[in-house]
Amino acid sequence: SHSPLRHIHSILRYDTASAHKSAEVPKIFLWPLLSEPSTTDGRLHREIPTQAAEYTVTMMASTVARRLVRNSTTRSLSTKAARTGGPIGSDGKHEIWREGIYDHDNEPKVKRRDGSYQPIEKLRGFINYQRNKEPYRDASKRVLDWEELNPVEGRDDEKHTSIERKVQAARCMDCGTPFCQTHTGCPVNNLIPEWNNLVYNGQWSDAIERLHKTNNFPEFTGRVCPAPCEGACVAGLVDQPITIKDIEYSIVDNAWKEGLITPRIPKERTGMTVAVVGSGPAGLAAADQLNQMGHKVTVFERADRIGGLLMYGIPNMKLEKDTVDRRVNLLREEGIEFVTNANIGQNVDVNELRANFDALTLTLGSTKPRDLPVPGRELKGVHFAMEFLTENQKRLLLTKEGTLESNWDKEKFITAAGKDVIVIGGGDTGTDCIGTSMRHRCKSVTNFELMPCPPNERAPDNPWPQWPRVYGIDYGHAEVRAVFGKDPREYAVMTKEFIGDEDGNVKALVTQDVDMSSGRPTAVEGSEREWPCDMAVLSMGFVSPEDYIAKELDLDLDQRNNIHAVYGDYRTSMQGVFAGGDCRRGQSLVVWAINEGRGVADAVDTYLKEKRRDEMEAGKPTSVFANLSSMTPI
Repeated sequence: SHSPLRHIHSILRYDTASAHKSAEVPKIFLWPLLSEPSTTDGRLHREIPTQAAEYTVTMMASTVARRLVRNSTTRSLSTKAARTGGPIGSDGKHEIWREGIYDHDNEPKVKRRDGSYQPIEKLRGFINYQRNKEPYRDASKRVLDWEELNPVEGRDDEKHTSIERKVQAARCMDCGTPFCQTHTGCPVNNLIPEWNNLVYNGQWSDAIERLHKTNNFPEFTGRVCPAPCEGACVAGLVDQPITIKDIEYSIVDNAWKEGLITPRIPKERTGMTVAVVGSGPAGLAAADQLNQMGHKVTVFERADRIGGLLMYGIPNMKLEKDTVDRRVNLLREEGIEFVTNANIGQNVDVNELRANFDALTLTLGSTKPRDLPVPGRELKGVHFAMEFLTENQKRLLLTKEGTLESNWDKEKFITAAGKDVIVIGGGDTGTDCIGTSMRHRCKSVTNFELMPCPPNERAPDNPWPQWPRVYGIDYGHAEVRAVFGKDPREYAVMTKEFIGDEDGNVKALVTQDVDMSSGRPTAVEGSEREWPCDMAVLSMGFVSPEDYIAKELDLDLDQRNNIHAVYGDYRTSMQGVFAGGDCRRGQSLVVWAINEGRGVADAVDTYLKEKRRDEMEAGKPTSVFANLSSMTPI
């Protein structure tokens, strides 16, 4: 009486000898096998072959039997898990189990917040699953090497599997107004809900195509961006935001691994030429966009390697330099020319660039550091952050490649080995200095921050979807905690003086607590403290670009000494010269530099089209024909 087959027969009430189905047969079951309807006796009939009907009933019985067994097994396993308190299987924080021998039966069941095990689904994913950010490698282990913080598939247990990536993508809510990609979210307006959904469905090829529509270098932002998109995520209003940054770099890493990223060589060339000065993220993004528009692009870089901040400003453990070189080599294959050791004003005349190119784009970065004018600043052992990080990276490149290509200067190398290091200034660069000092095997490291310790949760004046100004532990802080057992940060302190020894080396510094209740730092009398210090690193941000190029071109500057150019237009005070990135907007994020690079490329393209139109209307040869006329006839 409990036979699934008999149960189905009782539902269908079907006589296989009959050529017509009973009106009581559920149409949804047999619809694919029915013939066209007929109305011979005024009633709707469909012809069903006897053999097909028997086959359908048998298959339905088999399906129902499997589902009955599966439901019983699910209840049994869920009860067992609840009773024993142990996972049946696990993938990160989400416990899983599988069943069956057929593919359609082998779909993983993921433990939900309510404790049940069910297949991964997206409709209520933001309710059913918790945020599970892919962790960095273990702090006590990664501090022993210079490899990337992110775990490597097949080597590190911390690496998420495809199942956990699907779970995290399923948490995306498909918001009506996705703040993650607009307003206070992603500066390049990444189509985040779209590629989250593609990852959930396993459409990785479509995901990288959608990601590249807005972001030239997702392998960079996926590693170094602080993810303002997550701060603006709608899910973060009542829960934890989606792991957007993890999903982004998973998409691009998979694309490189599967060979989905290949050179896109423009089919047509305009004959117009553009010089881009500076090869940081803004310069590379501008060059990439202009090249795809068909213009001939040459990038000039004063350092010995292409990449700017990406190559020498961000340490290896945060962004592996092979990752930068891989993208640069792709751009080179696509037709972009790169010139290194080209220092404008020294061995390259900027006015010659203006004369030899149809447009000049300045993406110089903001490289003038903020100094600390206090007594003892001139002592040996007090360095700017970029001096420390750049020379360290050059040495790493030498060690790795065994050549002098990186021009490592032993006299300039700065080591923190065995020293009491104090990093003055927080932010990403300060954290990078902490992490670098830890890998040098410093004796101790302390981090001074002028501002008070931020709260654990958003303050009333910091509502969603603004970037959350809350307390967090970055990778460098975690490493200090793992090795020395305490957080390196000291809040609400200002440096008053550096103290030197008889040889002119820094040996200590004096601080004073500050009160920020008035909105401005006020020194607290009697709070002076002396700290041992063999090496001090100034990481207080950057004030402006170096001004020698702007002076040589006589460009207008804004009130902060950045090159004056209106956002969206990017034209400087000199015709044919454009500016974008940090040299225009001031120090900012890599993702904002990419935004500016893409924007300045659009502005240059518009200018070149106008220039060609004006030349044609004036009867002058355009750049295309001018270039052709200069060619030697065969």
